[in-house]
Amino acid sequence: MSGHNKWSTIKRKKGALDSKRSKIFSKIIKEISVAVRESGADPDSNPKLRLCLQNAKGVNMPKETIQRAITKASDEGSNLHELTFEGYAPGGIGIFIECLSDNNNRSVSSIRATFSKRSGTLGTNGSLSFLFDRMGVFNILKEHMKNIDKDMFELEIIDAGAEDLEEYEDRFVITTAMENFGSVNKKLEELKIDVENAELRRIPNDYKTLDVESAKKVLRLIEEFEENEDVQNVYHNLSITDELMAAMEEE
Repeated sequence: MSGHNKWSTIKRKKGALDSKRSKIFSKIIKEISVAVRESGADPDSNPKLRLCLQNAKGVNMPKETIQRAITKASDEGSNLHELTFEGYAPGGIGIFIECLSDNNNRSVSSIRATFSKRSGTLGTNGSLSFLFDRMGVFNILKEHMKNIDKDMFELEIIDAGAEDLEEYEDRFVITTAMENFGSVNKKLEELKIDVENAELRRIPNDYKTLDVESAKKVLRLIEEFEENEDVQNVYHNLSITDELMAAMEEE
């Protein structure tokens, strides 16, 4: 998983400097809307909304933008629906896409068109379920842990159900089984540790390696999906090698 997490970190660093920030804000606003529709506008009694607000804080979303999203969802409701798509990129790389959309036909049409344009194949739902495990992933900036004893933190977080704790230059990444996501999130709240981002992700249980040029074509397909306004998350089982990361960082 480490290569995949490192690539996610690189994307975050690049994205913070360009228009991807607006995409991140849009994604969180949609998630807030769905959370309010499902369980109300009070974060104390709505864990899903509380998580959205936590992630909004992690990307420095303005408070007025957050409140406006909550108020709008409370007053107008939400007509967003969750959709998933599964398919293959060139080279046999599995692609799993999660969407929140107010127009199912538009989403289906645009996802199919992107697969076709980039020489991929849209499959049927469930066809790639064997490739991915649903797991919780928490990103914590080291600057938020200056007064936390690292050894104590590791013991506490493992006790709460963490399966893996990886350390990078500027952050820690915690991985948990889906059923332990809530308990780990609660432990982080108890320790008063601010989380940059926490979410349930689809983690591949098997990775596939391609040559650099073929892999770059797959990443361009993934980026095109990520630019789609209906797409919330894109998951894949492409092995992010050091050679590939070096090539992408140069672009």
